[in-house]
Amino acid sequence: MHLRGNASFRYRDSAIVALAHIEAPVVVTSAEFEERLAPTRKKLRLPDHLLERVSGVRERRWWRPGTAFEDMAAEAGSKALAEAGVDPGEVGLLINTSVSRSTLEPSVAVRIHDRMGLPSSALNFDITNACVGFVNGLQMAAAMVDAGQVAYAVIVNGEDVRPTQEDTLARLLADGVTRRDYADQFASLTLGDGAAAAVVGRASHRPDGHRIVGSVSRAGTEHHDLCVGSFGKMTTDTKNLLRHGLALVTDAWHEAEADGWNFAGMDRYVTHQISTPYTHAIVEAVDLDPAAVPITFDRWGNVGPASIAMTLSEQAESLSAGDRVMCLGVGSGLNTAILELAW
Repeated sequence: MHLRGNASFRYRDSAIVALAHIEAPVVVTSAEFEERLAPTRKKLRLPDHLLERVSGVRERRWWRPGTAFEDMAAEAGSKALAEAGVDPGEVGLLINTSVSRSTLEPSVAVRIHDRMGLPSSALNFDITNACVGFVNGLQMAAAMVDAGQVAYAVIVNGEDVRPTQEDTLARLLADGVTRRDYADQFASLTLGDGAAAAVVGRASHRPDGHRIVGSVSRAGTEHHDLCVGSFGKMTTDTKNLLRHGLALVTDAWHEAEADGWNFAGMDRYVTHQISTPYTHAIVEAVDLDPAAVPITFDRWGNVGPASIAMTLSEQAESLSAGDRVMCLGVGSGLNTAILELAW
């Protein structure tokens, strides 16, 4: 039996002082995937335009061949530091939140730390928690900044899904593939490449920053087998992932509001970008204003943990001082994380 309840945190003196994101340059449309899969779709009697119609993803992006996702995460991190006016020598913490990795060891963070030229005094490690990893990174950074342990932290993410999608397309074109195979691997075709970074510092030292008010998290780990990724393959029970993920979010949301959080009427709700059904379900379940929910999955796909960070970075220019902003995501496992910002 799983004990129920939220983890709830409020932060005193931490703020996001810069954001950056990098769009991968190669645009790959869902129509291209559909065309490549035409022989299988014909054998299985699947309709045309199924991928775009079901998910809402028109296109996603890939890095150019030979591009290392670690380099792109490092580039996003350096870009954010420059935007913040922070020297790399002032960084006390680097957290990489990428799902992608080239090897099991060492951490991805060490490569990024080296490429960014950070000091030997800067702690560096990975937080891998599926699509909520970046929000978890912000939570940890805010706690360490609040505690006075570091002056600045950098959270980075870079995703490289092209190899997995190429492998998936090859498997779905093989002899003997079934409708079940197609359904199980369907979600992996909605993914996309990208990179993002955030710099967190002391709000009292950076009046130009966007204060991290607090966060709420909740685990539903009894559902850990609904979406499982490995090198070259991801299988997803899409229907139950949506159903149980939605229940996890709504339970966390309503319990948080009963505990004194006020999530209504925010100026922007930056949700994890998965698909049209997921977004509509979240909007309806917790009664969000659709106009306050920006959409990027239709052109970037699901960029994993980078999704929220990239969307928030893109939205930054349209936000004004005093706006209330929420970052909300669900990750395989299942885990949900809600982060409130005072812009």
